[in-house]
Amino acid sequence: MAERIKKYLVYIDELLGSDDKDIDWEKEMKKHLVQIVFFAHERLIHLIVTVTFAILTVMAFLYTISNFSLAMLALIFTLMCLMIPYIKHYYLLENSVQQMYEQYDRMQEKIGKGFKR
Repeated sequence: MAERIKKYLVYIDELLGSDDKDIDWEKEMKKHLVQIVFFAHERLIHLIVTVTFAILTVMAFLYTISNFSLAMLALIFTLMCLMIPYIKHYYLLENSVQQMYEQYDRMQEKIGKGFKR
C-alpha cells in the first residue's frame, strides 16, 4: 500500500506540472476523489488498529505492574514491536491523504473553480 500511494502522488504531481492542454481535469478530479476515498478509508482502518494496539499495550503494562511475569513482559515487547510499523504506516497514510487534498485544490485551480491560497 505504501508503494502504491507514493506512486500515485508522483503521478498526480507530474500531471499537475504538465502543460498538456488535452488533460480532462474534470475526469481526473473525479478519479482523484475516488483515490482519496480509498486512502482515507485505509487511514481510518489503520487508526483503529493502531489505537487498539496502544490500548492493549497500556493494559498489558498496567497488569504487569501489579502481577509481574516474563510472559507479560514478552507480550508488551511484542505489542511495542508491532506498534512501530503501524504508527509509521499510519503517519504515511495521514500525510499522503493531506497531500492529496492539496493536489485536489490545485486541480480545481486548473479549471478555475479553486480558491486562492
